[in-house]
Amino acid sequence: MLRSFKLGKLFGIPLYLHSTFLLLPIWVLLTAPGSGLANALLLMLLLAAIFSCVVLHELGHALMARFFGIGTKSITLFPIGGVAQLERMSERPSEEICIALAGPVVNLVLAALLAPVALLALLSGIPQLDMSFTPEMGLAVVVGQFCYYLWTTNVVMLLFNLLPCFPMDGGRVLRALLSLGMGQLRATEMAARLGLLMAFLIAGLSVILPVVLGSSINPWLIVVALFVLFAGQFELWGVRQLHAQRRADGLAHPIAQTELVPVSKAPFSGVAWDSHYRVWVKWHNGHPVAYWG
Repeated sequence: MLRSFKLGKLFGIPLYLHSTFLLLPIWVLLTAPGSGLANALLLMLLLAAIFSCVVLHELGHALMARFFGIGTKSITLFPIGGVAQLERMSERPSEEICIALAGPVVNLVLAALLAPVALLALLSGIPQLDMSFTPEMGLAVVVGQFCYYLWTTNVVMLLFNLLPCFPMDGGRVLRALLSLGMGQLRATEMAARLGLLMAFLIAGLSVILPVVLGSSINPWLIVVALFVLFAGQFELWGVRQLHAQRRADGLAHPIAQTELVPVSKAPFSGVAWDSHYRVWVKWHNGHPVAYWG
């Protein structure tokens, strides 16, 4: 079974490295142009810098959640990025929007800090499209190219995370806005459907673009598409279960019983469909005892 390795703690939050992460440096070394020990070391240093930005992105989410009284169980690094596992998701749209946007804001700040050096490198003609470092490069060229790659990564992270693709940050903002008019469950369903569509679109582009551009297929885009697909559906399942549990406990909607069964003197026993939460609820003498959907 795949496991995660603890790297330490940041602001009291455990930081883990998933075992699959080791595939990324191997893939980079095998596919990146250039050769030699210096090139390999600089590529690994760049990879470490990029994932330091990923950690800061996730810390943005975690610390904003802490501001609203929500703890973070852990931050785990995967080959395609990081995941901050919060103790719970806020059900207040304003809080969810702030938590979701905190990560991209970190990338925006990092991109702004790196912009002067990246712009200078771009105007000097330093950056190369093929990510490689050669012994002939001077220190200034290496630093300029390094900062340009790091700046580009933060810009891409910023834009990609703002896509309305649930459960990405932009998708969470969309869910929060939709919930203002239709409630959290219905909003999550709508956002998850859009996320499903975006997942298929990303997977399709990962196959179509290489054919059009004459390049090889990037497997990481397919991995991202699969992550968006399964993570979004899993979170939707969790929201449905939470709301079904609340209905069964009589907490989420106090008038549920009068909605589900005819008014009568005898307490209702039997199974009834809950159209609000889209689950079947089993009642016994007027009390919910089980649910499924």
